[in-house]
Amino acid sequence: MPESPYKILIIEDEPDLALTLSYNLEQAGYHVASELTGGGGLVRAETFLPDLVLLDLMLPDTSGFEVCRALKSSPLTQSAPVVMLTARGEEVDRVRGFEVGAEDYVLKPFSVKELLLRLKVILKRNGSQQSEPSPSPLVEFGPLRINRESHQVWVEGEEVALTILEFNLICTFVERRGKTQSRAQLLTDVWGASPELTTRTVDTHVKRLRDKLKSAGQYIQTIRGVGYRFQQQPDD
Repeated sequence: MPESPYKILIIEDEPDLALTLSYNLEQAGYHVASELTGGGGLVRAETFLPDLVLLDLMLPDTSGFEVCRALKSSPLTQSAPVVMLTARGEEVDRVRGFEVGAEDYVLKPFSVKELLLRLKVILKRNGSQQSEPSPSPLVEFGPLRINRESHQVWVEGEEVALTILEFNLICTFVERRGKTQSRAQLLTDVWGASPELTTRTVDTHVKRLRDKLKSAGQYIQTIRGVGYRFQQQPDD
């Protein structure tokens, strides 16, 4: 099988599962590194520089949520998609995983063949996004100012602290201003999630984003029974 240029880091505390995943990924042509703890995974990530991270939620030294947050906070690893592996399927855990920057959420036990297909799609999508010509990093809309490169947002000259998901959400709204976005579409495009995931995730984030944007929050309009739309033109 042709060798893939992609590197995948596995952070999984079950040795047998980690070994099985490593074997199958290597057979598929990926470069693979594996760690059994969250701390070890973070150290390895800084040198291995993975293109994707398979991350167990329940680790012996820390939670997968904290590891994901740390990966997304580091300039060296923030662009690598994180796929969480867990036996816990509660909605609150899925929502929290997406909030800290996870790309996907896979429940144990799972089909390795299906997992490989999902990883292939994620890597292809992420690679396409990075290879596309970058738009102008600075966007201004009324009192709202966004710098895509530095991931900074200002409203009326005052910087607003946003999470990665909130930043991606406001960028999506602004880029598609005037177009109605369904909740399912936003889940797919912003969260990289299946539309079957509860749409309350979107509503919760939009409410939080509106509150943080203060006067600029009014630009995000609710389209009853459909989703949301960002105002076409800023107020004069």
